[in-house]
Amino acid sequence: MKLSKKESRSRIHKRIRKKVAGTPSRPRLSVFRSNAAIYCQLIDDKAGKTIAAASSTDSTIKGAGTKTEQAKKVGEKIANMAKGLQIENVVFDRGGYLYHGRVKSLADGAREAGLNF
Repeated sequence: MKLSKKESRSRIHKRIRKKVAGTPSRPRLSVFRSNAAIYCQLIDDKAGKTIAAASSTDSTIKGAGTKTEQAKKVGEKIANMAKGLQIENVVFDRGGYLYHGRVKSLADGAREAGLNF
């Protein structure tokens, strides 16, 4: 029986989450990609809290260039939010998506803005 795309991504994500966990000093940078937008969160898994979040649905980012360019701006925005919270190191959680296209662009934007992972 062949798995659907959603089920396959879910399996991959579970496999990644076994190895990746966020702490208060080094939170998890979680990425979710929909057809229309891209979302990311800084998560402290020990406390079960979201520290910061950014997405391409924000009015300053929405409609600014291609979806890949928007993803880069989301990465820069989450990095700036992290800097404001004195966070420099994160663990990257690609959410079961391939590290390619919009996910890679978000990661590159975050790295260029000063996040280490």
